[in-house]
Parts: sequence; C-alpha cells; structure tokens
Amino acid sequence: MKVSIVGTGYVGLVSAACFAELGATVTCVDTDAQKINRLVYGSIPIYEPGLEAMVMRNVNDKRLVFSSNLSDGFVGQDYVVCALDTQLDSDGATDLKPIEEVAQMFGAYVNGAAIFVIKSTVPVGTAQRVRSIISDEIARRGVAVDFEIASNPDFLTEGNAIKDFMKPDRIVIGVESERGRELMFRMYRTILLRGNRQIITTDTRTAEMIKYAATSMLATRVSFMNEIANLCEIVGADVNVVRQGVGTDSRIGPKYIYPGCGYGGTLFPQDIKDLIKIAQGNDFDMEVLKAVDNVNTRQKRILFDKLSEHYGGELADKVVAVWGLSFKPETGDMSNSPAIDTLDQLLAAGCEVRVYDPVAMNTAKRRWGNVYCASNMYDAARGADAVLLVTEWRQFMLPAWDELRAVMRTPVIIDGRNVYDRREVEAEGFSYHCIGY
Repeated sequence: MKVSIVGTGYVGLVSAACFAELGATVTCVDTDAQKINRLVYGSIPIYEPGLEAMVMRNVNDKRLVFSSNLSDGFVGQDYVVCALDTQLDSDGATDLKPIEEVAQMFGAYVNGAAIFVIKSTVPVGTAQRVRSIISDEIARRGVAVDFEIASNPDFLTEGNAIKDFMKPDRIVIGVESERGRELMFRMYRTILLRGNRQIITTDTRTAEMIKYAATSMLATRVSFMNEIANLCEIVGADVNVVRQGVGTDSRIGPKYIYPGCGYGGTLFPQDIKDLIKIAQGNDFDMEVLKAVDNVNTRQKRILFDKLSEHYGGELADKVVAVWGLSFKPETGDMSNSPAIDTLDQLLAAGCEVRVYDPVAMNTAKRRWGNVYCASNMYDAARGADAVLLVTEWRQFMLPAWDELRAVMRTPVIIDGRNVYDRREVEAEGFSYHCIGY
C-alpha cells in the first residue's frame, strides 16, 4: 500500500510515521525544503514521545521517505492524505487556500485510481468543494481518472499521539460511495485487525462536523469546570471534592473536568473560533461556544490576578518564577498556552520573570528576550517572590520543598493546575493559592 502524506506538521508527521510503522510505503511531502532536509537527517521539528525513534526506524527501513517535490506525493500513490495544519485568516475563518492548492495538484498529477483523503480540520462542505476542484483540473487535462474523496478527521492528542493513532477510540470516515468506503477500510485494515476499534462511516459533511463537535464538547467541559471552580472560591466550597462528585456520575465521567488556568494548543481555541465563524456564515449564533471561548480567555488571567491579590497590586520589581510553558505536558507546543498570557501580564506589571520548561525553552528564548531561561525548576525559583505552576509536567509534581524554600526570597506558590496538597505545602512554610478552593 502506497500512501502519500502532504504536510509535515503535527498530524502529518505522526500519521506518516505510524502508517509506515504499520507496513505501508509512505512518502511525506512538504514545500518547505529546509524542513524536509532536516527531517531526512533525523531532525524532528516537534516533540512527541516516541516519534523520533519511529521516524528514524522507518526511514532506515526505507518505508518512510521525505520529499520537497510535491509531484512525488501524487504520482503512483494509492492514497493521498492532505494533513496540512490549517490556520485562521484575517477574518477569523479557516484559510483553505493551501488545501485547495493541494487538491489542484492532485488533479494535475493523479494518473490512476486513487483516493484523496482530507485529514486536516476543515469547515463542513470542504470535501465537496475539493472534489469539484479536482474534477475541474482533471477535465482541464482532458483525461479520465477514477478518483474518490474522503473526510478522515484526526483525533490525536499531543503527548499521546502515537497511541491515539495505533489504538484509537474510533475512526471516523466520511465517503461518497461504496468504493470509497472499501478503500478507507483497507487503509486502516491493520489497525482494525488489532482489536475491536469502532469505525464510524458516514458522508463527508457529517464526518467534518464530528470533529468540530467533539472538540467543542471537550472545551465546553473545561470552561464549565473552571466556572464552577471560580464560584467555589467565592462561596467557600472545595472544587476538588465537587469534581469528584460530578465525575463519578456515570452520565458525565471524570475526563476534562479538572479546573485550571485555561486550555491552549491549536485544537481547542482554533476549532471553537472556526465553528463559531461557520455558524455565523449560516446565520446561526453559537451562544454556548462563545461563552466557552470567553470563559477561557478570562481564565488565562487567573494566575496573574491571584499573584496581584496576594501582593495587594504591588508587583513592580517582584521576581516571579514560572514553571511550565507548553500548553500541556509531554509537548513543546506553546500555541495559545496560558503561559503566554501570564508572562505578558507579569512583564507588563514590571515583574522580573524566570521560566523553566522541560521542552519549550527554545521557544521561550525566541519569544521573550527579557526573561531569564533557567536550567532547572530550582534555578528558576532562585530569589523568587512567587512560583507560578502553569503546566503540570511530572518533574514539577514532587518538589523538594525545603530546597525550594531555601532558594526563594518569599515562599509563595500559585498552583494553576491544583496538583499540590494545601496542607502539605502550608506545613512546609509556603503561602499557597490554587484554583477553586
């Protein structure tokens, strides 16, 4: 089985490596020649546990090749998978021009039976729009090509992407014919043979909508629990116990109801804004999702607000350590991370900021020239008037409290992920602030 992956971003690179691991011959193409050259020599542009070893193993076994020549991704392939990372344009809508260009090239180069698979997150109706572009290009060539179109949204989570691909909760396939369905089942045959994986087959519009609906539901749970946490602080309730009481309800479950300082990444923020924009384009107002987005924007101020309240608004010249920069553990991605808002607010208030993250330090150095990038968590806390925990990396879970207290100027902990025990931290001589109690 010959598979071409167009795009070497997060979804594209993980998908390419995993398909190769499953035995397919994979060509991964990208117009960025420098990026392709780095990949050929083993430089992986993203941090994902296990990905680098998988890429190199399959490159060495010649099941995975990288190319900056886009025609390599279209000629003689059984499957062409468009996995470009989508961006919002200046109007807040998904910029489909890169995907449309790939579709046009597919139509220009495809010379046999093949299926064009859209794995990128795209607005409802994009697959049909892409089919029209491909058909027009084939007609312009004056040839007869038997192609299929499919929508196959990804549900990868950063830090757990390889497992999500190899052992998915479900595989969603949107097709327009029985032949398309058969081709997509063949594409995932190896995964389906490994266990009882739920595969959902539908039309392309419904498949596109499933991705947005799933993302929106998860983001809604996060924002809802953050609202509950903020109310718990006001009324004197303990949000950790509230969360347990809610999560043990079999109708709800425990996932994505942990209070914190807001969600980040590209998936939640972009998909929420995109779906709101799609609704507006159809004269429909997504009031719940607007509230989800607004709550998250407000929640990203909560660590700064707690610090400011602790010091009575007098933050000028305070030294503040920030633990964690990525939007979640096990990734170096800082896209829309609460850390960005927090650091910008601290710097604007005149604070001296010291940061540490196990993976994202290079990104921090490029983004902020006026912060101290520490060598470890204790170096970051040296001379600090407060430590703000933003990302719950395992390295931060069990600090040596005596060592931490010895290097800090003022022992204050502001826990943005509720990972510490208040009684333990206060017994060690710290002032402790968290979310929701």
